[in-house]
Amino acid sequence: MNTTPHTVDVAAATPYRIHIGPNLLDDGSWLARTLRGRQALLVSDANVAPLYAGRVEAALQAAGPGLRIARHVIAAGETEKTLANFSGTIDALAALGATRDACVFALGGGVVGDLAGFAAACWMRGIDIVQLPTTLLAMVDSSVGGKTAVDIPQGKNLVGAFHVPRAVLADTATLRTLPARELRAGLAEVIKYGAIVDADFLHWLDAHRDALLGGDDAALAQAIARSCAHKAAITTRDPLEHGDRALLNFGHTFGHAIEAEQGYGDGLNHGEAVAVGMLLAARLSATLGLASRADAEALRTLLQRFELPVDVPAGLTPEALLARMRLDKKAQASGLRFILWNGPGAARIVADVEEGAVLAVLRAEG
Repeated sequence: MNTTPHTVDVAAATPYRIHIGPNLLDDGSWLARTLRGRQALLVSDANVAPLYAGRVEAALQAAGPGLRIARHVIAAGETEKTLANFSGTIDALAALGATRDACVFALGGGVVGDLAGFAAACWMRGIDIVQLPTTLLAMVDSSVGGKTAVDIPQGKNLVGAFHVPRAVLADTATLRTLPARELRAGLAEVIKYGAIVDADFLHWLDAHRDALLGGDDAALAQAIARSCAHKAAITTRDPLEHGDRALLNFGHTFGHAIEAEQGYGDGLNHGEAVAVGMLLAARLSATLGLASRADAEALRTLLQRFELPVDVPAGLTPEALLARMRLDKKAQASGLRFILWNGPGAARIVADVEEGAVLAVLRAEG
């Protein structure tokens, strides 16, 4: 098995590199090279910190003996991506006496990455953030591109900032401790890249389904690298989501509505909600005459082969989901805006979608 790390260079306003491969969290010399100062805050959650925080701190300390490291641990789960925990992270930076050349290391999934990134964006108007994602979902999505945010009761990611990382290190060995459900949820976001820009990737994923679901390092590293390369290309063209970057939200308008309506607690997790959302977006595309229903059903089959949900959870009404979509960041004053497709690999932005068409698709799922 080839374990040579993959690298993806992101040509942002401040360029950075993504490293992908097994056992990278023990590379203290690489971790230390990301530091410009002598202070580091390691932010993690109660599930991940016991597994990896000590290793990261030891690697950093060995490479930089004079480094002052503090650890801030939050409870695990999407419900913890709050303004209160953002405030706690700011307090931890204050307690460290973090200066402008300090660095935040975000060790965990998307919640930790988003929360720690937002704190780094705000502390002294912006200090370095190094993303150390430990879930597949975070490796291919939230750790790349510089979006940071917290949730509020009215919706997901409504308070945040753009703040690109100094570097990203995706240690695929951490995926061995990831629950199977979370691995599948991450694969939903991987499938998304095929759906929006790379139809051939969908065929590759289907052919390597067993290896991916089985946690094969080489297959996962290749899927992560290909996904990150697609995301890097899109975010480089459109760093602040004024155009093409919105394509990355395929399935997310529906998915975020599902997450918000179920309260970010029990029910579908983010990747699962996106899986359902992608199928709904494909069906809405067919309803509007943009793509064939056969394309939507082929996507449904692929999602099911990856053991992902394809139906709206029971108890979520079409009217309630539509109300959530009106508050979505992708909505505009003139009406709802969706990322739809003309078929696999050909996503597009569609503005002013009539609510009646959206309700018809949701009611068909009820």
